[in-house]
Amino acid sequence: MRTTAVLVSIAITGLSALAQADNTELGKEVFTQVAQPSCTICHALSDAGSAGAIGPDLDELKPSRDQVINAVTQGVGVMPAFEGSLSEEQIKALADYIISVTTNAN
Repeated sequence: MRTTAVLVSIAITGLSALAQADNTELGKEVFTQVAQPSCTICHALSDAGSAGAIGPDLDELKPSRDQVINAVTQGVGVMPAFEGSLSEEQIKALADYIISVTTNAN
C-alpha cells in the first residue's frame, strides 16, 4: 500500500513539473510573440534574447510573481495594461516564465 502511495506521489510530482514546464513555455511565447506590443521591445531578459531599454531590466529587477501579474494586468507608468488583450492564464504563465528565468539567473 505504501509503495502505491509513493508511486502516486512521484507521478503527481512529475505531472506538476511537466505542467510547470508547459506553463513557462507558454509564458516565453507570450513574452516574445503574443503580447502586443511585445515585452521584448521594452524589457531586457537574457533568456528571451531581448535587450529593451525602456522598461526595467528583468534580469536585474528579479520581480516577484505578484509584481509581474500586477504590472502586466494594470500597467505601470508608460507600460500599458494587458488585462484586455491577454487572458488570466497567459498573464500567470508570463509571470511564471519571468520568475523561472530570473530566479535561476546568475
